[in-house]
Amino acid sequence: MADDKDTHGDNAGPPRPGGPGPKRIPDRRSPEGPPRYQRHGDTPFALAGRVLAARWRALRDRLSRDFMRRTLRIGVSARIFHPEPGATGLRSKNLQYLEESIAQWVMSRDVLVLMIPTVNTNGLLHPSNITLRHYARHLDGLVLQGGADVSPMTYSETPTRPEWGGDRARDLYELELVHEFIDAGKPVLGICRGCQLINVAFGGSLYQDVATNLPDAQAHVNDDYDAHRHSIVFPPGSSLAQMFPGVPCAVVNSIHHQAVKELGRDIRVEALSEPDGVVEAIRYQRADFVVGLQWHPEFHRAKGTELLDCTPVLDEFLRAASETRF
Repeated sequence: MADDKDTHGDNAGPPRPGGPGPKRIPDRRSPEGPPRYQRHGDTPFALAGRVLAARWRALRDRLSRDFMRRTLRIGVSARIFHPEPGATGLRSKNLQYLEESIAQWVMSRDVLVLMIPTVNTNGLLHPSNITLRHYARHLDGLVLQGGADVSPMTYSETPTRPEWGGDRARDLYELELVHEFIDAGKPVLGICRGCQLINVAFGGSLYQDVATNLPDAQAHVNDDYDAHRHSIVFPPGSSLAQMFPGVPCAVVNSIHHQAVKELGRDIRVEALSEPDGVVEAIRYQRADFVVGLQWHPEFHRAKGTELLDCTPVLDEFLRAASETRF
C-alpha cells in the first residue's frame, strides 16, 4: 500500500516500468507558444519597449516627487562683529552672527536658513579650499541682512565723518557673495544695508548721510529704530507695483541714514519715499530676481497691520529660488 501511495503522489519519483507517470502541470501557453495574456502577434522587441517605457515613467514620477518636495536652502550673509581694543572674552574675537528676526521671516515659508560665514583660503590657523562660490552653487538663494554702513571707500569716496567709515571687510565679503550668486543664476534679496550694497555692486553710490546730504528730506532714522516709519510709492511698471496691485501708497519702517544716490548699471528704482523721493527699493534688471528693500520687512508684522505685508516679495524670491534649485 505504501508503494502505491508513493507512486501516485505529487512528489513521486521516476515512473516504474509499466506504472503511471508523475502528475503534470497543465501547459497554460497557447498552441502557438506565447502566454495567452500577451498581445496577439507581440514580439520580444515590442515587449522590451513597453518594459523600458514603464520603468521610465516610474523613474520620472519619483524624480518629480523628489523635485517638488526638496526643501529650499536659503543662505543669509553674516553680520560681523570686529574685536574691540582691550576687550577680553568674546569681545576680543571676530564674531559672525545672524539676527533672529530675518531668519524667522524667511523660515516662515518652511525653508531652511543657513548663515554663510566668511571664508579665508589663506588663513594661518585653519586654511580651507572652500570658497563662497561653493555656497552659491549648493544654496538656492541669498538674503543680505542689514547692519553696519557700507564703507564710502567701497564706492570710491572718502568718509566725510569718522563714524561713517562703515565696514569695508564686510563689504568685500558681501560683494563677492552677490556676484557669485548672480553668476550661478540664483536670486538675491537685499535688506536695508543689503539694498545699498546691491547698488554699489554695480557701480552705484550712496548718500553718506541723508540728513546732511538731503537737508530737505524727512527723517529716515531716529531713536524709535524699527518703530519709525514713513510712506512709499511704487513707480508705474515696477515689479513691486505688480506685486502690490491696488496699493498706490504703503507704509514701511525706516531705519537708515545712508541711501541710494547714483544708480548702478542696469539698476531700476522700485519704490520711493513719499514725499521726499528718496530711493527705497531697487531691482537689477539683468537677472531674474535681484531686489533690494531699504526697509526691514521682517519687522513689519510685529509692528502693526498698517505696515506693508511684504510676504509677496518673499514668495516671489522663493519662487525664483525654486526654479534654480537643481
